[in-house]
Amino acid sequence: MRVLTLPDLGEGLYEAEIAAWHVAVGDDVAVDDPLVSVETDKALTEIPSPRSGRIARLGGAVGERVRVGAALVEFADGDEPVASAPRALPAVRMLANELGLDLAAIAPTGADGTVTVADVARAIRGGGGAVEEPWQPLTGLRRSMAEAMARSHAEVVPATVHDDARIGGGPVTVRLVRALVAAAAAEPALNAWFDLARGRLLHDRVHVGVAVDTAEGLIVPVLRDARAEPDVAAAVERLAARARSRALGPDELRGATITLSNFGAIGGRYATPVVTPPQVAIVGAGRLRDALLPLSLTYDHRAATGGEAARFLAALIADLERKD
Repeated sequence: MRVLTLPDLGEGLYEAEIAAWHVAVGDDVAVDDPLVSVETDKALTEIPSPRSGRIARLGGAVGERVRVGAALVEFADGDEPVASAPRALPAVRMLANELGLDLAAIAPTGADGTVTVADVARAIRGGGGAVEEPWQPLTGLRRSMAEAMARSHAEVVPATVHDDARIGGGPVTVRLVRALVAAAAAEPALNAWFDLARGRLLHDRVHVGVAVDTAEGLIVPVLRDARAEPDVAAAVERLAARARSRALGPDELRGATITLSNFGAIGGRYATPVVTPPQVAIVGAGRLRDALLPLSLTYDHRAATGGEAARFLAALIADLERKD
């Protein structure tokens, strides 16, 4: 007698509701025949048969909730199970697919042979999929950037709000940094770090990661304690120059509590900037037009509510529109 249990559905889900049976007791099934559809608050998932054989028992009725690891189907006889697909959370599976990597070729290090984000990152670094011309291998800064984006894609639940600030001329980056400090004081939830296991850490100082575009890729040096910096313009310019010359030290690249991307200096009005964990938020500023500065605030919805994000953005705009 062989037993199929409810598999780990990922995303912190521990049980599912039986939505529909596609087989009955006594039916003969082949490998990959649909057995049952289960529903969670995330999705409706069809579970295929991992083996051929005859159905001896069903593990529950339609509408019944079953826990991960509980028996779904018992087989009376049949062949041994074939090698099933690699275990991975849906976000990791999607990430590998987007990067053109074969999950089966990636050595898993997670519990019960699960492929993790770190495993995918190692595959990027070491060639977890076939790399043929005209593909270029990821090295150095490009590789680090890809790994950081992979981690964000797998861990963060992003949401973005947009608005405009009516401002005059002048150095936009300096005003944005000042406004970030004011907004963080008004709504501290966005100037924070988040860890699912440990919770949320609100910061009393604003360490701004300033995104710098370089020929090798994106670099984000950190302007520390922006509220106390006497000459923000000079400090930002110094960091940008050191970033472009690749002269930044490790301490200048870590510890940001929130990130600023003034992409409008290059082009574009609105965006969906990518949050870098453990940070909770990133502010993007688009191209200034007719005294209107487009703003995009992306935040990790696990750590902050829509109301907190809206209040932060409102405080940011209020400071930008100050007349002094």
